[in-house]
Amino acid sequence: MRIASVFAVGGLVLAAAACGEAPEENNGAGDGDKKYSACMVTDVGGIDDKSFNTSAWKGLQEAKAENDNIDIKYVASKAEADYEVNLTQYVNQKCDFILAVGGLMGDATSKIAKANPNQQFGIVDAKLPESNVYPMQFDTAQAAFLAGYLAAGLTKSGAVGTYGGLPIPPVTIFMDGYADGVAHYNKTKNKNVRVLGWDKATQKGSFTNDFVKQDEGKKVSDALVAQGADIVMPVAGGAGLGTTGAAKASGGKYNTIWVDVDGCESTPDCPVIITTVVKNIPDAVKEAVLKAAGGEKLEANPGFLGTLANNGVSLAPYHDFDSKIPADLKAEVDKLKADIAAGTVKVESKAQPK
Repeated sequence: MRIASVFAVGGLVLAAAACGEAPEENNGAGDGDKKYSACMVTDVGGIDDKSFNTSAWKGLQEAKAENDNIDIKYVASKAEADYEVNLTQYVNQKCDFILAVGGLMGDATSKIAKANPNQQFGIVDAKLPESNVYPMQFDTAQAAFLAGYLAAGLTKSGAVGTYGGLPIPPVTIFMDGYADGVAHYNKTKNKNVRVLGWDKATQKGSFTNDFVKQDEGKKVSDALVAQGADIVMPVAGGAGLGTTGAAKASGGKYNTIWVDVDGCESTPDCPVIITTVVKNIPDAVKEAVLKAAGGEKLEANPGFLGTLANNGVSLAPYHDFDSKIPADLKAEVDKLKADIAAGTVKVESKAQPK
């Protein structure tokens, strides 16, 4: 879900990540310069999830590129039990800024932040009560609404699907927006496109219960396709690659919509990715770290909230599908984007950041 162009992910330069596997190594410290250290803890999805962990690391890379006085490193959590251990490790290493990636890390981050009130933390996809944790949240329902409308306008079978990794707010917010976008299309066009895999009213749907296993993603999307979906939006991190891979192998039977990071820049499956519901994590992380390194206090309230209006969320370019999408449908999506940004079209989800 985790995971913009309109920001360029540009090949996900992860060569520098090699040093991240061993965060205890000296990463420029002790060389006589007073460096600002930004240290990141991934959730279990790992650094190369092609989604939000990858995005957050890109934000740190971009901050370092802009200010070479910033040192960056990460540690990848293998299990939820690692969260507290990894966060504490960075506290002990006296990192200036410790970034927790993902709402699943909320409880661990809250606990460690409470115990270390003078330590600056940041977290993606959560807002915690501790004043020393800077929240970066995203109203992805807004951009997912556009994706749902687009999918409803493109489906030939009359059914589109979505599924999640876990039934948690950073996931279901995408699914709510997607379902509402389809409903808006149906209302506007007097159509009856079905949404498979998610019922916004009951908050029940299809989940892999995993953000890594591609076989699980494929299994869930296979079921949705068997029910008639010809466009599927996985909100399941790396597990969603099982869906895009299967779509490629299907010979055009169905296509997909990716989330978090432009799938055409972060996965090998661009030919079956219509667009991506982008969460502009890199810019949010980059801005937070640059501010903190510059001596600015990061205020937990209000923190950062990404919307269509501030480009914190967006729809990625259509890439290979650009010539396949009717001009009038593109124009309708653009108009809808402007209306949502202006507040004339309301997008609501129980999972929206407060």
